[in-house]
Amino acid sequence: MSDQLRRLARLPLRDNLRGLEPYGAPQLDVPILLNVNENTHPLPDEVREAIARDVRACAAGLNRYPDREFTELRERLASYLGHGLAPGNIWAGNGSNEVLQQILQAFGGPGRSLMSFPPTYSMYPLLASGTDTTYISGSRAGDFELTAESAARQVAERAPNIVFLCSPNNPTGTALGLDVVEAVYAAGEATQAIVVVDEAYAEFATAGTRSALGLLPGRERLIVSRTMSKAFALAGARLGYLAADPSVADALRLVRLPYHLSAVTQATANAALKHVDALLANVEDIKAQRDRIVAELRRLGLRPAPSDSNFVFFGGLSHPGRIWQGLLDAGVLVRDVGIPGHLRVTAGTEAETTAFLRGLEDLLAAERDPAPR
Repeated sequence: MSDQLRRLARLPLRDNLRGLEPYGAPQLDVPILLNVNENTHPLPDEVREAIARDVRACAAGLNRYPDREFTELRERLASYLGHGLAPGNIWAGNGSNEVLQQILQAFGGPGRSLMSFPPTYSMYPLLASGTDTTYISGSRAGDFELTAESAARQVAERAPNIVFLCSPNNPTGTALGLDVVEAVYAAGEATQAIVVVDEAYAEFATAGTRSALGLLPGRERLIVSRTMSKAFALAGARLGYLAADPSVADALRLVRLPYHLSAVTQATANAALKHVDALLANVEDIKAQRDRIVAELRRLGLRPAPSDSNFVFFGGLSHPGRIWQGLLDAGVLVRDVGIPGHLRVTAGTEAETTAFLRGLEDLLAAERDPAPR
């Protein structure tokens, strides 16, 4: 037992929190960080200057509480998403994790359940524990795919109150077909299940991949969550949001903390949304590096999953722990997600991607032809 767990054991924690450890990837001081799916491209100068200007302007009113309804931000987010959405369809929080937590606070809790389909975003069961919501682990096929038939059958059998569908999925990077969302929504009719499609990486999707935003009309129990951390390169600003029927935002108002979005957060997000084109130009560069990684990994004899995200999940490794450590020793940090034979790497800048690929190729060559002792 770690020192942290020993300290926690001395406190009167809720039973469902005992033995848990906080979420978090390794934070190590290395030159190239490709482990937490950040946008490694810096903000364009024009965006950085716009944020600085607007935050400086809002500083004059920091003695007052911010706009509790973040009106301008909801208007800008609705305009950005399109699909006929209005400000009333939008809700936002301090990162998409807070938005998901608020959903569980409103629709989960004691006696209620959340279902998702591992391997998927590892925060889902932790968010369930934090809200005393029972977590139900669904299953995927051996290739990590999730079909509409399988997902609907599992939802019908387990009858969860909430379902989280991650698309593109983390850590595999693959997007779900909209038939999966439709089937899960229909299967949850009996229990009036809330269905959340977590589209944190939607802007990185390949051509032709459709967003669940188009399924919202007529489905008041469907929620699509997004974030400004990835495509907008605002991980440090902490701004996540969702689109849904206006009644969902009304429900979340019941559980939000007063004035939960600071004036600085609102100013930062609004400034960025005035420069969408400049920010999304970097997305295209990241997608090119992602596709380059996939092609190079295949050339090296590995098995990368098709990716609609800003990262690549790949298998075919005999000793992933050794590869992870070897890359770290070379100054490149990737993610070991705990799936045998697999690692995950964020698509970085061209130089960062080159460093990863060269380091990996050298390590694989050394495995094949170890130096004689």
